[in-house]
Amino acid sequence: MDYSTIKLEIDSDIVTVRLNRPDVLNAMSTLMRAELAHAIQSAPEMGRVLVLTGEGKAFCSGQDLGDGVRAAEADLERTLRDEYFPLLKSFRNCMIPTIAAVNGAAAGAGANIALMADVVIAAESAYFMQAFSRIGLIPDAGGTWLLPRSIGNARSLGMMLFAERISAKQALDWGLIWESAPDAQFEQAWKLRAKQLAVGPTEAYKRMKRLVRESVNNDFDTQIELEARLQGQAGKTRDFKEGVLAFLEKRPPKFEGR
Repeated sequence: MDYSTIKLEIDSDIVTVRLNRPDVLNAMSTLMRAELAHAIQSAPEMGRVLVLTGEGKAFCSGQDLGDGVRAAEADLERTLRDEYFPLLKSFRNCMIPTIAAVNGAAAGAGANIALMADVVIAAESAYFMQAFSRIGLIPDAGGTWLLPRSIGNARSLGMMLFAERISAKQALDWGLIWESAPDAQFEQAWKLRAKQLAVGPTEAYKRMKRLVRESVNNDFDTQIELEARLQGQAGKTRDFKEGVLAFLEKRPPKFEGR
């Protein structure tokens, strides 16, 4: 499929999707949401890790308030249900590991989409902002579900109420993201992480993701039963056999993702 608002690149089992509206800081339009959802849904068929990043100086500035009808007349409930929800669900439920490489500003829905990734790596100059209250709205795009689970109520409400920038360093200190890299080494840093995942045990990664997601709602007994069942499945993969053989032969494993 040809895209007009995103760029898709595939290299060595790494699927990289770049938001490509740099003239508006990669603000989300209706078309971009549809194209991004399609690319994310297709990613597991094309590679073993998905990276989402932005073209230009921003990751994503959030909703494009100039897209279509005037912002004050937009049906926001419909936009969220029909356009954002499919995108968010496709990203959260993606079977392969996902990385958000936050190269610059991640504001509003852009911040919450980035934070939906399995791993968030940010440039030191990047920042995250729940900008919604600045225009009289509440956080959306999954922010009210994600943030309290990541950083607790106090920090979540502080971000939402004050709508202040949270630097990459602060986000790292809070445990909101995985790591931050100096701007000059940023692209090298996320590409290195993507390569690590692209040659890893993909089937094990899939089960890790499921276990972490479901642990939020499971009691202890349910969780350890799920662990046992999924570990049994992992033990039947080619990658497990290769991992054990490589360990015994004292060499790096060559995982196939099967």
